[in-house]
Amino acid sequence: MGHLSTHVLDTMHGCPAAGMKVTLQRVTDAGTQTLKTFTLNHDGRNDGGPLLDAATMAVGRYRLSFEVAEYFRAKGVTLPEPAFIDVVPIDFGIADAAGRYHVPLLVSPWSYATYRGS
Repeated sequence: MGHLSTHVLDTMHGCPAAGMKVTLQRVTDAGTQTLKTFTLNHDGRNDGGPLLDAATMAVGRYRLSFEVAEYFRAKGVTLPEPAFIDVVPIDFGIADAAGRYHVPLLVSPWSYATYRGS
């Protein structure tokens, strides 16, 4: 069964990015449509389970936007204005609606990395 999930790890503090705000959008030639906005739980994941499940998975282009600067400021980190990394948008494609797509983010105020997880 297809699904989309995400997980964010705060590499500065060595913990899940609990409290980070994330937006999932569908990207089309006509623009973007916000599908879901949520806050990561204590484990750095969406409380509601998959972002897209077997019933809502569809082939297409998507964007996950992670509110990185807001998260680190809330943790008491002093950032310059403007922050070096403010929002991290990850644009990705779903080519198989029955596939499992996992988009992890490893992030600090100065760097980030992502990959297709399982």
